[in-house]
Amino acid sequence: MRFERCRTLFGDDRLAKLQNSSILILGVGGVGSYALDCLYRSGVTNITVIDHDVYDETNQNRQIGSDVIGALKTDRLKQLYPEITTINQWMNTVWVNEFDFEPYDIIIDACDSTKVKLEIAKKHFKKLIMAVGSAKRYDTSKIKVDSIWRTQGDAFANKIRRELKKAKFEKNFTVVFSDEEVKCKEKGSCVAVTGGFGLAVCSEAIKKIIDLPKKGKS
Repeated sequence: MRFERCRTLFGDDRLAKLQNSSILILGVGGVGSYALDCLYRSGVTNITVIDHDVYDETNQNRQIGSDVIGALKTDRLKQLYPEITTINQWMNTVWVNEFDFEPYDIIIDACDSTKVKLEIAKKHFKKLIMAVGSAKRYDTSKIKVDSIWRTQGDAFANKIRRELKKAKFEKNFTVVFSDEEVKCKEKGSCVAVTGGFGLAVCSEAIKKIIDLPKKGKS
């Protein structure tokens, strides 16, 4: 059976929670596509992914689906994961304020926009798992999961922290980051780390979901 080994690991009740959960993934590049794959293979099929980009040749070192250059990421991933919902959408702060996040148990932020990340964090921190800088690194042992306020060694996370402090935001949410020193100045990347981020995000989502109360119960 498709999820029999997941059932063996999680048990019937926890697998049912995974199968009944609803997850939103913002950005399905090097991190988000691996988070999607991991969740889908773990029994979560009620997944909505949002992205606006098309695959470029330079994506092929790290992004699932990038074998079809020029295809919309949402269209290609719908082919590979037919049970998901896809939205081809440019994300900005206006969109964040207009989109209905209520139906989702978990929000995975794997997008690149600082402004979007800040707006999501301020409004939906309770459901949020955020991925920050995965580029310019190749050591998976440096990947960490912690509170936004305990991130270190990552310039992107530092920027998010500073901006949240300026906004007098003090709430907590989970961040996947790396404290590895960056190895290049340009947009270098290694799937060992970008994919590792996605798998770590998936693991955190699974842990949060199986600890959620059953739907319909407080």
